[in-house]
Amino acid sequence: MVNPIGNTKSGISTVNTGEFLAGVKDGLPIGLGYFAVAFSLGIAARNAGLTVFQGFLTSLLCNASAGQYAFFTQIAAGASLVEVAILTLVTNARYLLMGCAMSQKLKPGVSFLHRLGMGLDVTDELFGIEIARPGYLNPFYAYGAMLGSAPFWATGTAVGIIVGNLLPMRIVSALSVALYGMFLAVIIPPIRTNKVIGGCVIISFAASYLAGILPYLAELSSGNKTILLTVAISAAAGWLFPIKEENENA
Repeated sequence: MVNPIGNTKSGISTVNTGEFLAGVKDGLPIGLGYFAVAFSLGIAARNAGLTVFQGFLTSLLCNASAGQYAFFTQIAAGASLVEVAILTLVTNARYLLMGCAMSQKLKPGVSFLHRLGMGLDVTDELFGIEIARPGYLNPFYAYGAMLGSAPFWATGTAVGIIVGNLLPMRIVSALSVALYGMFLAVIIPPIRTNKVIGGCVIISFAASYLAGILPYLAELSSGNKTILLTVAISAAAGWLFPIKEENENA
């Protein structure tokens, strides 16, 4: 008897093992980028008075760059727990959309525990490689991607607390460019095969720029702007260019 993710009564199947190793392989380059970016996050943690262990544990349990920056900034400012919780929720609200999109990639019947496990580490980069995975998304691929990347984020934060202030900020900022390169590696292959995706990417770039300079929109937080643009652009694309039923089944 085989369940929707390929498990058998005798244990984890070869398919799941292969998916897990593929996730680790794809997550490692992201982890290297995380390590570099987490240097500057470690500096913010140190300014907030966190110890090396506290910074490491925070990044291990919460892999969210903008949310953690806001979190550490609020701690340094002496904000209340309610204020910190609300600000962090608003900053990370875009991950709710990513989680909804990932749920549509799962094979029917995937257990609640697997869905919960995948939701523990939803980031922009991991979402990018997982949503681009052909066919149904195997939870073990997501677990492998987490294992290949999350420890680097936590370790980078800890190292940043220790030695981050010794490095010039120009070097720390230059290391952050690695993540932009990974984003390009994620979106370029689908653009080559699907003109609709390419158009959506171009429109999203232009819309993001306009949202940063137009009145009212520029005053919104980056998280809220991301949510607004994601819903608007994806809804328009879904309405204008719906996916045919036979393509979804394939």
